[in-house]
Amino acid sequence: MSPTSRSTRPRRLLHPGAWWLWAAGLAVVALRTTNPLLLGLILGVVAFVVASRRSDAPWAMSFAGYLKLGAFVIAIRMVFPILFGNRLPGTELFTIPSVTLPGWAAGVSIGGPVTVEMLVGAFYQGLRLAVVIVCVGAANTLCSPYRMLRALPNALYEAGVAVTVALTFAPQLAITARRVREARRLRGRPTKGPSAWRGSMLPVLEGALERAVALAASMDSRGYGRHGQSPAAIRRTAAALTLGGMVLVAIGAYGVLDPSVPFVLRAPALLAGGAALAGALVMGGRRSDRTRYRADRWLAAEWVVSVCGLVAVVGVVVSGRLGGTLDPSVYPLEVPQLPVAAALGVLVAVLPAWVAPEPPELATVPSSVEAAASARALEVAA
Repeated sequence: MSPTSRSTRPRRLLHPGAWWLWAAGLAVVALRTTNPLLLGLILGVVAFVVASRRSDAPWAMSFAGYLKLGAFVIAIRMVFPILFGNRLPGTELFTIPSVTLPGWAAGVSIGGPVTVEMLVGAFYQGLRLAVVIVCVGAANTLCSPYRMLRALPNALYEAGVAVTVALTFAPQLAITARRVREARRLRGRPTKGPSAWRGSMLPVLEGALERAVALAASMDSRGYGRHGQSPAAIRRTAAALTLGGMVLVAIGAYGVLDPSVPFVLRAPALLAGGAALAGALVMGGRRSDRTRYRADRWLAAEWVVSVCGLVAVVGVVVSGRLGGTLDPSVYPLEVPQLPVAAALGVLVAVLPAWVAPEPPELATVPSSVEAAASARALEVAA
């Protein structure tokens, strides 16, 4: 049965934390490799899951924008080496006019020969960054940032408000772009091409910023981010544990991904950082009084989706230990080989297309404003 066919299971919205853990796992895999075959596999898995499990909410229409942004990043990453890249020997394609720079600018070049190896290396780097952007876009598409804010622990609520406002800018940008495009179509103005972009850019940016600022103001007026009184010693201890835990987690995560790091900076540092962050969350949560109405449940489907992202990370780590081709050589240029362990881990990440419950359908409404209102009503009812 296809993932988009009707299921007998009840429709519900998956916990937003599960989608973010799944997307973060695939983003970590993308950051660990420049293999175009593996990056393309990640891109296909993410696109398939998004097409299978995204809802009809307004923010769920922003995934195409992330794909276009990724393509733009690849193009920019390939143009810059042509103009300012390091001129290494290789198979020359063409030569652009060069500029002689003074001696103090040694190592920098403007123009010169452009080689196949230079373009292939730039494409690999740009594709990696584009896939990471698409993974973040998938998380924003599959779950509402408002529900993610509601699911945050009490200790992270103040920072979560700022992060949520920042994350809602891209979905609001997509919603505003649709509204501006509809308005231009009703007025008989072009909706495609450079002239349409020039006429739409300023209204789209202004509308998205206005909606994001209105969200921040509404949160502040409802008391979001407020916390009670707590002793100074507890606040300092929680801050120290948070800072130390984040540093240890960063070191441990890098050590797990890099085989050359000493053992003490791998799993031990990661576990110690996780314990410090857990202690900081417990201590910080005591000074925040907040209630939840119909809190999102964490059921078996959430565990499976989260574990799928973790399996992808384990697959790329195992592949690196076994000597898999995670970073194919560019100088000299070689044909990339698909690392089996990493590919199997990424393929496991496609299971949410079948395991995750289908999202509820929004009723068809005549205007974008009513659609946004219906989406907010669906969040409250979820």
